[in-house]
Amino acid sequence: MKWVFVVCAMVALSECLIQVPLEKGKTARETLEEQGLWEEYRFKYPYNPMAKFDELFAVGSEPMTNDADLAYYGIISIGTPPQSFKVIFDTGSSNLWVPSIYCSSPACSNHHKFNPGTSSTYKNNGGALSIHYGTGSMTGFLGYDTVTVGGFAVKNQIFGMSESEAPFMQYMRADGILGLAYPHLSASSATPVFDNMMKEGLVGQVKPLMPLKYTQAKVVAICLMHAVLCVPVSVTVNGQVVACNGGCQAIVDTGTSQIVGPQSSISSINSMVGVQSQNGEYMVNCNSIGQMPDVTFHIHGEEFTIPASAYIRQSKYYGCRTGFSNGRGSLWILGDVFIRQYYSIFNRAQNMVGLAKAR
Repeated sequence: MKWVFVVCAMVALSECLIQVPLEKGKTARETLEEQGLWEEYRFKYPYNPMAKFDELFAVGSEPMTNDADLAYYGIISIGTPPQSFKVIFDTGSSNLWVPSIYCSSPACSNHHKFNPGTSSTYKNNGGALSIHYGTGSMTGFLGYDTVTVGGFAVKNQIFGMSESEAPFMQYMRADGILGLAYPHLSASSATPVFDNMMKEGLVGQVKPLMPLKYTQAKVVAICLMHAVLCVPVSVTVNGQVVACNGGCQAIVDTGTSQIVGPQSSISSINSMVGVQSQNGEYMVNCNSIGQMPDVTFHIHGEEFTIPASAYIRQSKYYGCRTGFSNGRGSLWILGDVFIRQYYSIFNRAQNMVGLAKAR
């Protein structure tokens, strides 16, 4: 399965169009399940999707988390001649990093590794990079080189090269991460790829978004403040409010696989749709999916409905489970479970997010 990631949509619909085919590959969780290691790993590396949005960590190091269900990757290249890497395009973080030939961790043994010595355009930065992943981490160093995304070359782009990586990265298909969020979230104050694209004029900052050629649904503009939506969001099941009565704040994040919310709210949603908690995971009889109700998010006066076929995930090893996950604090994250259903545009020029039904 392939999607197309449109980089220009991060600013607005302009004359340029950068397309990167996204592949839906096997997730780390699926690989761990096949090897009978999932139960061990999920307790050793607990899922904390809120970590990278904690303002306490906005400077210095960038906490991230083990999201074993991430499935979508795209190909970029770094250096001259180009060295190719699979990366997660993450709107919830800001750094670009890939494994390096100096990495000896098991996680680097089965991934592509960047060799700065074979690139004629590489420049050393001398700075260190440390990105924390719950109970593990990625550590490495910074350098500059040409980064090519969708055929557009960004010269002298700062990026990270890992020297050590957390063990769970061994089971992920992606080699690294390309962050698309605001510069203030960037570890080591590294300028994000997209900001350099704007600086070099590779993408435009023009007319307001109205991507009607992609959908006939109404586009909803949502205020964006440092990647956090600032409009009321409420959640209903069968017309009954089950979460965020009066409104909550939410993040639209391509680097989170599930829909994440406060534990009490997630418990209410799962209870209303008939999902039971088993050993810390919300499980359901796979034969019941066709009878389960929709979950509707009300955003800026518009309804965004997620059917059971979208919020229930099936595994041949562990049965069926919900795509709603417990977070920490009051913030919500609308991850891949939501984004797969709705076309999203992130407008950096006006700090807006546009949503419309995907077709």
